[in-house]
Parts: sequence; structure tokens; C-alpha cells
Amino acid sequence: MNIDDLPIRDDLRGKSPYGAPQLDVAVRLNTNENSYPLPDEVTDAIGKALQAELRDLNRYPDRDAVALRTDLADYLGHGLTTANLWAANGSNEVQQQLLQAFAGPGRSALGFGPSYSMHPLLAQGTGTRWIGALRDPDFGLTPAAAREQLARHDPDLVFLCSPNNPTGTALDPEVIAEVLAHARGMVVVDEAYAEFARAGTPSALGLIAGHPRLVVTRTMSKAFGFAGGRLGYFAAHPAVVDAVQLVRLPYHLSSLTQAAARAALAQRDALLATVEAIKEQRDRIVDELRRSGYRVADSDANFVLFEVGGDQKIAWQRLLDRGVLIRDVGLPGWLRVTAGIPAETDAFLEALR
Repeated sequence: MNIDDLPIRDDLRGKSPYGAPQLDVAVRLNTNENSYPLPDEVTDAIGKALQAELRDLNRYPDRDAVALRTDLADYLGHGLTTANLWAANGSNEVQQQLLQAFAGPGRSALGFGPSYSMHPLLAQGTGTRWIGALRDPDFGLTPAAAREQLARHDPDLVFLCSPNNPTGTALDPEVIAEVLAHARGMVVVDEAYAEFARAGTPSALGLIAGHPRLVVTRTMSKAFGFAGGRLGYFAAHPAVVDAVQLVRLPYHLSSLTQAAARAALAQRDALLATVEAIKEQRDRIVDELRRSGYRVADSDANFVLFEVGGDQKIAWQRLLDRGVLIRDVGLPGWLRVTAGIPAETDAFLEALR
């Protein structure tokens, strides 16, 4: 018996689950993780926070995660309060909940590719019709191009990714403003890599007060080095938070997850200290690849997209043969590498040479 023998939904037949290779190699730079382990003072703080929760694990957690949402609002600033924040198990679950509340069967979601590959998969899982609009050949997106796609398709929900994954570049604020001005439904700006943006890059968080249909999603997986903790969140008008609570599972965030995330937020200065070091390695990769003649996309994230000048599958395998795992994101001729610690950058550049 296999999956085809089961009475699964017809639209899921022949599909493959999301996943990046998880291989035991010396240098893993394929999933945009923060390569720096948590500092001792942070692990100690998280350990104490978890220990304090253990005796009461017979009780359900705070299903609204009020204390955590308060801490997240304090971190984001921009005049946001607890009522503006919502949290779940990674930004993927946050975005799934938004699709459940504002899209679903009979409705559509639009994104501008190449972009985060989970957005169409989340749409599919919620029965939402996916509209795959395209960026320019240089991976850019202009306000006029965005407006034209909205007029053509009239989606119920629009995904914007800034900084964009897998290309790395933040959106021009005028693109976001144009989409907000012309979109009929919800506008979701995925800012998973916002902490890595180059100086002077604005966040869409500053637009929330004037746009009740705008949602900005974030994660603690990247800059905070909390990928194993699974904590994502969004900021929006309080009415959006109310809507998402209609579809969220009861007690979806465990007591342990909430406690660990709050402890990490309290230690944010120590955790975010690695961001500048990662940005240095990102810029080093961009500079060295360009000096070597590679075409490279500008990056505001913790990764770099570069053109290999041939079959990217062959280049990916040759790097893997040399102990360096990076990501083939399915763009013909292009590969993506995470900016890690200096030794990992050394290993990647040497393997590429």
C-alpha cells in the first residue's frame, strides 16, 4: 500500500512535501539557519524558564500567549501593543492561519515569484487557489508591475516577501504602498529576514497603523538563532488577531515554547549580537563572488543567490562532494548559500574555486 491507495484529496495526488536536504556534512549552508550556537547565558536563561514550567505541565498553556505577545510587541516597537501581535509555531503556521481566516476554498492568493516556496504550498493545503505572478527577469518588482497583476487577478490575499527569499533583496517601499492602495483583500508582508536588512531599509511595520488589512509576519528562527524553538508571529490591526483566533487550534503554543521564547526575547541583545557578524559574511560572499565574475543578487538577508553559469544541479553536487551543502532552489543556473561563520564562508569559497 502507498499514498496513491489512500482516499486523499485529488489536488494532493502526485505532490511532494516541502523539504530541504538534511545531510550530515561538514558545512551546512542550505536552510538559512543562524550558524552561531546560543551563548551560555542564553541557554542558562532558557533552561531556568523551562524548569519553572515543568511542574505545571499537567495544565494547559495560556491559549492566547498574552505574556509572550506583550514581549514581542515590546521588541518590535512602532507603537504596537499586545493586541497587535499573534504568535504560533513558526511563521509558516502564522501564514497558514491567515490563509484559513482570509482565503480558503473559493478564494485566491497571489505571490510574486521566485519567492518563498512555502507560500503556494500553504495555499494548496488550505484549499486556496494560488496565482503565481512573476518578478522581472532580474528578480525585481516595480509598483506598476505589481498593480497590473492585482488588476488582472483580483486576489483575496497577496503575499509580499521582503527581504525576498530566495533572491535576498528587500522590496522598494513604493511596491508595498502600491499593493496596499490597490489590493482588495489582505496583504501579507513576510519579513522573516528583516533583522539582516542593510542600513536604511524600512520595515512595513511602520505602515500598520494606517492599513488595517496589512499583516507583517516575522520569525525568531533566523536572527535569534531559535529555529529549533519554532516561534513565528505577526503584527497587524487587532481585528486581524481576532479573526485568526477563529481558526487557530486550541492551546497551539505549548507552555515550554512560550517560556523558551520569552527567555530568548529577554536575552535579545546577546542573541542579536551575531546579526552584524553574519551580515559581514554575507557581504564578503557577495564581494568575493562578484570579483570572481559571478552574477550575484543584492542581499538584505542572511543568504546570497548567485548564478553558476551552467547546470546548477551539477554545481550543487560538486560542492556537496567537497563537504559543502548549499541550496538548489529550482532556479535554472542559480544557487543559494547561507552566510555562516567565517570558517564556513572560507570552506564554501574554497570549494567553489
